[in-house]
Amino acid sequence: MKAHGNVFKYKDNVDTDVIIPARYLNSSKAEELALHCMEDIDKYFVKNVKKGDIMVAGKNFGCGSSREHAPIAIKASGISCVIAETFARIFYRNAINIGLAIIECPDAAKEIEAGDEVEVDFDSGIIYDITKDKKYQGQAFPEFMQKIIKAEGLVNYINTSAS
Repeated sequence: MKAHGNVFKYKDNVDTDVIIPARYLNSSKAEELALHCMEDIDKYFVKNVKKGDIMVAGKNFGCGSSREHAPIAIKASGISCVIAETFARIFYRNAINIGLAIIECPDAAKEIEAGDEVEVDFDSGIIYDITKDKKYQGQAFPEFMQKIIKAEGLVNYINTSAS
């Protein structure tokens, strides 16, 4: 499984209220949440993001409240993977639950820049910055997590596994 796209870059401690502001939580529709993803930190994100693009951030990405709306908004916006130095634990679990690919790699998170073209191989954990011709070794996804992401989330994975 691979992800390939252009990078949107953010700093440390991007919390769930910045990812999807609380004023939009009256909706649980993914498409609606995507329209407001990152708007308080990057007003051009929604206009510029394309399906397959990659988000890169510093430490503690997804801190704050435990709402699933944040990874849902990111995934629905078209982001194929989030790379960060570290993730808040509840965000990490919520991302896997809804099928958003995430990978921790401190070196990649520090060195990859906005606009870089990046490819991520989830089998090996290798992150390749095509723009800079540089490889990073991230944390590879265990096979069961890849199956959950391919199934578009835990509920779909369980439903298809039970059939």
